[in-house]
Amino acid sequence: MKSSPTIIALDARQILDSRGRPTVEADIRLADGSFGRACAPSGASTGRHEVWELRDRQPNRYDGLGVLSAVANIKGEIAAALIGRDVQDQEGIDSALVALDGTSSLKRLGANALLAVSMAAARAAATHRCVPLYHYIAELAGTAMSMPMPMTNILSGGAHAGRGMDLQDFLTIPVGAESYSEALEMISRVRSAAASVMQSENLSTLLADEGGLSPGYSKAEQALTLMMRSFEAAGLRPGIDIGIALDVAASELYEDGRYVLKGEKQRFSGEEMISFLAGLARNFPIISIEDALDQDDWDHWRHFTSELPNVQIVGDDLFVTNVDRIRLGIDRNVANAALIKLNQNGTLSGTLSAISMARSASYATVVSARSGETEDTFIADLAVGTGAGQIKIGSVRNSERLAKYNQLLRIEEDARLPFAGVKGIRASNLALAR
Repeated sequence: MKSSPTIIALDARQILDSRGRPTVEADIRLADGSFGRACAPSGASTGRHEVWELRDRQPNRYDGLGVLSAVANIKGEIAAALIGRDVQDQEGIDSALVALDGTSSLKRLGANALLAVSMAAARAAATHRCVPLYHYIAELAGTAMSMPMPMTNILSGGAHAGRGMDLQDFLTIPVGAESYSEALEMISRVRSAAASVMQSENLSTLLADEGGLSPGYSKAEQALTLMMRSFEAAGLRPGIDIGIALDVAASELYEDGRYVLKGEKQRFSGEEMISFLAGLARNFPIISIEDALDQDDWDHWRHFTSELPNVQIVGDDLFVTNVDRIRLGIDRNVANAALIKLNQNGTLSGTLSAISMARSASYATVVSARSGETEDTFIADLAVGTGAGQIKIGSVRNSERLAKYNQLLRIEEDARLPFAGVKGIRASNLALAR
């Protein structure tokens, strides 16, 4: 082991993410020469209960989206508070960051600033310990490691694609795969098949934020039918080799107590929204539905969860990787899975606590990227290190997505860990049991 894990320097800068928008990159250097670097991701459809992403709001620079104030906070207050600390005390560092900010939403210093530093600290500590990042995260979390099942965008709408379709994402889960590398190959086949089917129908194959295709259909059934045709063209059996997941992002559709689906030409009540989605699940091999209802529509969430007992019901905006909201969902019998996004929480330790809370009630966990990403592969190591079971990166296009898929290939080769497969998915209607 190297000599000293003491933090001697923090630095930060403004870089650009996959949407060409500024984000924060932080560096930490230790007395023994070890180094850690990390970048904060950024979301498009964000929940109102997420921690605060600090932006400069200067209209003449990056349309007000600059993060120079967050960078300055790292170089100033945050550096002063952390220099001299043992980088291996991840919980102590993260607690110090939260206390230094002093607000419940991390609004003063910016959650993007705090998260970049928190992640960089973990990287520096892993380097100091001469272990892979995923191994160090497993030590922090006290969890068994495994390779995650990917959940991958094929078609996109909502905030990820200029609202070309009402629902945000139509994803695929390769339930028949027996390894991560096989799962990735199956996903790639489906993605390529979908593009070919769309080209044959003279549909645009332009990419959405996360690399998904955006056919611009008005109705969800049209997109789901295209998914089925893509499975067939890829030589895969729906419900046996491959399944469908939906990300509704319903909070983006919620207006004055109604769910406004412009493509469907409908203004649904909560009960009607439940009926609409349940109908899709009956007619297609849908095994997971995320954010089916508004983030504060708790009563309808409970009804929806009981209405579809065989489907994985994922809370994203509902839970925002927040221990208290996950606990509330558990107490109210709402959902059976939690999406895990580092930047919804603001620190690595807080994110690990959210994962632990979900697992205490046997909720599935899905580590997720955001629509605004960088080449930082941290979430790949997070999914493996925590044994999360599932990961949602985006489509198999664009370097910021492929960096993470490729990191998982490297980890699979190096660590030879078990593949989570379908075991971590909270869906009992899987045609293939493994």
